[in-house]
Parts: sequence; structure tokens; C-alpha cells
Amino acid sequence: MPESKGPHPVVVVIHGGYWQSDVGLDSIAALSEKLTKQGIATWSIEYRRIGQAGGGWPGTFTDVSQAIDYLPELAKKNNLNLNRVVIVGHSAGGHLALWLAGRHRLPSSSEIKTDGTPLSVKGVISLAGVVDLSLMEEVLSISEEVTREEFNPVRELIGGSSAELPERYAQASPIRLLPLDVPQVLIHGALDATIPIGISQNYKKVADNINKNVEFIEIPSAEHFKLINPESEAWPIVIKEILTML
Repeated sequence: MPESKGPHPVVVVIHGGYWQSDVGLDSIAALSEKLTKQGIATWSIEYRRIGQAGGGWPGTFTDVSQAIDYLPELAKKNNLNLNRVVIVGHSAGGHLALWLAGRHRLPSSSEIKTDGTPLSVKGVISLAGVVDLSLMEEVLSISEEVTREEFNPVRELIGGSSAELPERYAQASPIRLLPLDVPQVLIHGALDATIPIGISQNYKKVADNINKNVEFIEIPSAEHFKLINPESEAWPIVIKEILTML
């Protein structure tokens, strides 16, 4: 919570790490702290991950849903403005951020649909997000062939390949839930060797054929982690977009 009186706008922060258990919310703490110093309440959420009991499908998804939907409870004891809520996610967190904004489009029978009405948000900002699971699975499959490694984080998250579990991919991938019905900003570094910038570019292309709610910003000098580093040259762009959306 900021030191000022409020009511405070809220940024729900979701960390990345390929949904794996060895990366937690401390990886994005610097971003959260910087936002809080600017008068923004930050709700940095944790979730069960690959390698943990209940992680992956469906636990990872239901965890982030329950976490963001808990904000009204927090508002009872904290001076929060729930009309000004934005989700910001990095990498795998970018995937979950956009997925949260689109989960209202899930079929009622979905394993990853939670009870109740999803908390409404003003918008979502994806920082080098995995916004297309099928495309990322393909990219990682090519990498496997080159490196001879067999670990594919997307398949571990969903429980199998897109060929084996097409319905899960349809429900879990933000690009398949378009239109999300809220403004979205995709920020991606051109030098990103972890999540290729083409993942965001393709999402933007598909979204533009459906509606005009998606903005894409390329940062030529940025690699994957500069987007969450308040000391980097990418930060002024990131914070500007967050403040504008709030």
C-alpha cells in the first residue's frame, strides 16, 4: 500500500518464469515497489506452478482467478479504488494477465472457470507475454530439436501438446479468447531471446482483424528482463503505459 491516503488505483502484478516452481513473485518485486512509491496499490499474486502439487492445468489458472477476485475483500480494509484496476504481467505472467481479462469467454463447462463474476478491470499490459500458447509451443518444439532437450513449458502447463489437447489450448491461450473486451497494451523488446517478439506481433495482427483494443509497442534496445527493471531505459515506456491505462 502507498503511504498516501487514497483511494488508490490498483495494479495486479503477475510474475513470469515459464510457470515453473523455481521462479516466484520476488522476481518482479522491484516493479511492484516502484509502482507503490508512485501512489499505486500493488497486488502481486502467487500461483501454483509446474513442479508443485496442483500446478499447471487447472490449478495455475484457478489460483490467479481467485487471487484477483479477492480484491473486493482487500478493499474492505484498504482504501482501494476498484474502478481503477489494471493487470500487468511479465512473460508467463503476461499470458496469465491477458487470460484473466478473457476468462469471461470460457465455456461454462471449463475446468478452469471459477464461480462468480470475474472482477472487471480497466485494461491489461503484457510485458513480453506468452500471449499465444500454440505458437510458443511450436517455437519451443523447434528449440527442443536443436538442443535435444525434452522440456516444453507450455506442454507442462497444459498437460500435453496442442495436437493432444486442443480444447485446453483453446481455453488457456489469450489469442484464442479474443476479443477480450478491454484495452490491451503489448510491450516487447526486439532483443528478447526468451519470448520472441513475433509472439506479440502475431497477437496484434489477429486482434486487429477483430477489434481495435490492442496496442503494440516495440522497444528496440530491450531484452526480456529490461521490461521489469525500473532502472532500465525501457521503464519510462512501461510506467507511462500503466499510468495512462489507470
